Amino acid sequence: MSKIIALANQKGGVGKTTSSINLAASMAVLEYRTLLVDADPQANSTSGIGFDPRTIKTSIYECIINDADPREAIQKTDTPYLDLLPAHIDLVGAEIEMINLPDREYKMKAVLDQVKDDYDFIIIDCSPSLGLITINALTAANSVVIPVQCEYFALEGLGKLLNTIKIVQNRLNTELEIEGILLTMYDVRLRLSNQVVEEVKAHFQDLTFETIIQRNTRLSEAPSFGVSVIMHDANSKGAINYLNLAREIIKKNGLLERTEKQVIANS
Repeated sequence: MSKIIALANQKGGVGKTTSSINLAASMAVLEYRTLLVDADPQANSTSGIGFDPRTIKTSIYECIINDADPREAIQKTDTPYLDLLPAHIDLVGAEIEMINLPDREYKMKAVLDQVKDDYDFIIIDCSPSLGLITINALTAANSVVIPVQCEYFALEGLGKLLNTIKIVQNRLNTELEIEGILLTMYDVRLRLSNQVVEEVKAHFQDLTFETIIQRNTRLSEAPSFGVSVIMHDANSKGAINYLNLAREIIKKNGLLERTEKQVIANS
C-alpha cells in the first residue's frame, strides 16, 4: 500500500511545514518507508530536514517542468526510512511556466506515480496558497490533512480551502478525502486555545484528529538544527504528539497491527 497525504492550508503560520516534517519523520521512526515532498517555494521542509536549498541541483521543480527523473532528485536523510524530494527557489516560477502546459494540474501526480511504489507514505508540504502547485498536490494526493492553529481567526479561510478541496474532488481527483483537521499550537493554559478546540470539534466532529499538537520549545528549535523534533529530543511533548498523530493515521488506514509488531520486535 502507498498513501499520498498533502498538508494544506492557504494561511501561513499554522504549523504546516512543522507538521509535514515531523509527521513524515514519525512515520519513518515507526519503520514505514516515507517520502517527504517539499512543494513550497520557500523550501522550509528542505532546510528543516538538514539540506541547503541553494545547493540542490535537481528538485521537484525540475521534475515538474523538465520531466527530470524524481529518483535522481530524491535525497536520503539522516533518519532511516525517510527520504526527501527537495525544493528550491525556482519553484516560485513554476506556476507561471505551467499555465500553458497540457494536463497542468496533473504534473505532480505524474512525478509521484513514478516513485509511489517505493514508499508506504508520501507526505506533501504545500505552499501557503491555493495556487497551481497546491492544486497539483491535491490532485496527486489520496487525502489531505488541514493544520489549524489554536488561535484567534483559526477558522478564517477554512471555508475557502474546503471549497477548493470540493472543486478538486469534483473535477480533478474524485478519490481525494479529508484525512483530518489537525489542531496545532495548542497551549493548555490559554482559555482561547480551549475555545478554539471546542469550536473546531463542534463544527467538524469526526473530521478532527484526536491528537492535538501542543506548543513546545523543542519543536520550535528542531528546524534550526536541521532535524525533526523526534531526532532532536525524542522525549519532548512535540515528538510524542507527532508520534501519536502518525499512529492515529496508521490506525485509520488499517496498519496499526504492523506497527505494534515492529514496536514489540524492537523492544
